[in-house]
Amino acid sequence: MKTIHTKSIFNIFSKQKRNKKIEKKKEKIIIDNHEKNCLVPSELKDMGFEIEFKNLKVGDYIVRDVVIERKTVSDFISSMLSKRLSNQLNELKQYKRPLLIVEGIDEQDLYTEEYFKEKIGMHPNSIRGFLISIVLNHKIPIIFTKNTEDTAKFISVILKRKPKEVSLNVSKRNLSKKERMQFILESFEGIGPKTAKKLLEEFKTIKNIFNAPLDELQKTIGKKAEVFKIIYQEY
Repeated sequence: MKTIHTKSIFNIFSKQKRNKKIEKKKEKIIIDNHEKNCLVPSELKDMGFEIEFKNLKVGDYIVRDVVIERKTVSDFISSMLSKRLSNQLNELKQYKRPLLIVEGIDEQDLYTEEYFKEKIGMHPNSIRGFLISIVLNHKIPIIFTKNTEDTAKFISVILKRKPKEVSLNVSKRNLSKKERMQFILESFEGIGPKTAKKLLEEFKTIKNIFNAPLDELQKTIGKKAEVFKIIYQEY
């Protein structure tokens, strides 16, 4: 009897199904627009992660449920001196899992005594004291990384944790009543801290500012008052 050999039928549907199982969805990292000029996003992209740039209100990176503020050593020192970092830490605390990364310890020493005394005029113990304050008072953990590549590797390790989403809809926190009033006015284009304070000192309340005639506002802040025309416009 002659044996007939038949070719197995190629099942295109089963192959597609197998491919779907093999293909893994890329992990997404949300990054603040200010980080576009930094090398960390490109390092993460090379690692195979999906990155998305957004205008974040708080933090520089959102990695699942972890919100990261990234500082180079020089930026850490300058923002500490200007007290900008204290405000950023207060805002960062509204998240359950905040993290501060200080990057570049291989390139610049945080505690070089000669550098601090000659160029900044302060003792390196002030840095140590501030770091202790971040951990004990603000309760925000700190990671020191060697460079941008090391920072990206730490972020990749965070992604190995169990996934959990975090809300992007955050606001400035830990503000006093006066600061909140000022913050509302600063949301108008062209109205900075000085102009906002000037208006509040003159009109006392936000309600008075919004109810004031345009010419009265112009007497206080000049042409900048034009931005408040939107108050009288219909939706």
